[in-house]
Order: sequence, then structure tokens, then C-alpha cells
Amino acid sequence: MPQKTGIVRDETYLKHECGYMHPESPERLEAIYAMLEAPDMAGKFTEISPRLATHEEIEMIHRPSYINLVASTAGKEFCSLDPDTGTSAWSYEAAKLAVGGLLNAIDSTVAGKTDNAFAFIRPPGHHAEADRAAGFCLFNNVAIGAMHAIKNFNMTRILIVDWDLHHGNGTQHSFYEDPRVLYFSTHQYPYYPGTGGVSEIGRGKGLGYTINAPLSPGADDAQYVAIFRRILGPVAGAFKPEIILLSAGFDIYYKDPLGGMQVTPDGFASLARILLNLADEYCGGKFVVTLEGGYHIGGLTESTKMVLKEMLGETHVSDQRLAELDREAGDKNPVLERVIAQIEPIWHVF
Repeated sequence: MPQKTGIVRDETYLKHECGYMHPESPERLEAIYAMLEAPDMAGKFTEISPRLATHEEIEMIHRPSYINLVASTAGKEFCSLDPDTGTSAWSYEAAKLAVGGLLNAIDSTVAGKTDNAFAFIRPPGHHAEADRAAGFCLFNNVAIGAMHAIKNFNMTRILIVDWDLHHGNGTQHSFYEDPRVLYFSTHQYPYYPGTGGVSEIGRGKGLGYTINAPLSPGADDAQYVAIFRRILGPVAGAFKPEIILLSAGFDIYYKDPLGGMQVTPDGFASLARILLNLADEYCGGKFVVTLEGGYHIGGLTESTKMVLKEMLGETHVSDQRLAELDREAGDKNPVLERVIAQIEPIWHVF
């Protein structure tokens, strides 16, 4: 069935520069925006205009002193906030617009104006901590988005899935003791930023509401699908999310220059289909995606296109195909076994 898919895009996102030859470059979005205007994709989406997030909204996750630090970079040619993370004159504006773009995408989907939405924004967000920039990220878009859903729509069960190559340390830390947000991450490990070990499962009331599946280089479509089907699926069934937010990093693409994973565009479509199916089953289809990493321009463009086609309902990876991939991964998967052993005492679904 055709779906109404919203997209967020804005030329301001292209004005954020991280420094000479930096992998997180405006060319990433330029390529995606060109794909969206290609004859086979143009006119298929509902445009969602972004807005500037307020300081009050950003303060739901970040400390005022840190927000003021980022604000102080406005108009300056270059500032370094972290060894990997620089700003240019427009970065503060773009970062506020990135947060506001995702918030508007969430609002649109919750209101039913769109069935789902993809925020094509930058700078990315999942490494940003309460008080510091990290890993190309200024403000934690998806974490602020989750708090926005809690405060504005009284949601108490938000699922954040993060398939980026790198662990979303900032997102994890934002909700480590909070059972309202279930954070599920697959990532290359050990690797930057060094967090996301299998034993990191939350604390206090949030125990069990952080689930990490740390993967060795070489994980392919089948291994990712198996993890999503065998771990995320059962847990989501018990959690029953009211909305699913995805931190979509496309640096697990098999040719990405920063990664060692082996995920193909078809693999991204399969993972998106699993999440869309979960959204249909538990939260009326409410599924909102925000762009994180992905540094092979061709792979990023082709893979986002495959995800969008699943969101639109133009393609639909079959249950049979997902089961085939799952079987291909095999029964003896040490990561699966280790993750399940950690969370089985809390989630009695295995």
C-alpha cells in the first residue's frame, strides 16, 4: 500500500563545513538532494519544512553552557570543538535547523500528516554529549527528538534504533537510566568512540533499556537481519513502542572508507522493512529517520534511496526474503548469544 513519506531538506544544511577534506562534507547531502530530484523519485514526497530549534528544546538534552559555546562559533570561519569536530560560520544555524527539522518530522508523523518521515539533515547528532561535541556531531538530534515526543505527546515508550557504524555514545548516555526510551544499537566494536560493549545495558530504572550488539568488522546483510529479527523483534514486542526513531548511519555500507562492514543497499532495505513492520504492528506505522554517518557518496545515495522506496511502499522486502537472510546467518552467532545472555534476565522473550 502506498505510504505518505515526508522528507526534511534545506540548503542551510549545506553551509555547515567541518574543515578541509573532512569526510562529513556538504557533498553528502548534495548527492542525496540530487537523487530526490531525479525523474524516478521527484514529486513522491511530502515536504516538511524545518525550523530553528529553541534553546529550551535543545536544553532537554544539552547543558546551557555547551549550547552557548556552540552559539559563540556563529559567524566565525573555523572553530575546533573536538579533535574530529569543527564548525564554520553557519554551523550553529545549521545545527539548530537540524534539530528543528527532525522535531517537525516527528510532529508531522504523530499528527498523521505523513505516515513516516526521513530528515535529511546535518550536522549529525548521536555522538554529541550533554556538555560536548564529538564525532562530527554538535547537537544530539535523535535524543532531543525522543524528549520532544515525551514532553509534547506524553509518550512513555520510545524506541531508538541506531545502525550507524559507530556507537551512539551520546544517545546512550542521555537515556541510560530512563525506561521511557529503549536504545538499541548495532556497531563496529572495538572502534570509535569505544563505548557500546555488550554489558552496557542501562542502570537503575533504565536497566535493560539499553541494548548493544557490538560487531566485528565484516558483518553482512544476513548478520544484521538476524540480530534485528532475533533480538530487536522480540524485545520490541514486549516494549510496544509508541514511535520508532532511527539513527540511520550508512557507513556500514560495504565500501565505506571509514568502516569495515559489508552491508549492501539491499541490506539497508531489509533492515528498514523490519523496522517498518514493527512500526506497523505496534505504533500505527509511526517511523521517523534521521541521517547520521555514511561517507561513500555513491553508497550513501543508493542506500538512502532503497530505504525511501521501502518507506513509500514502492518496494517491500518479503517475509520470506528476511527469513532467508536470517537462516544464512546461521544458528551459532557469538554476538547474538552474548547479547541475549545479558538481557534475558530482564526481557523474558527468548
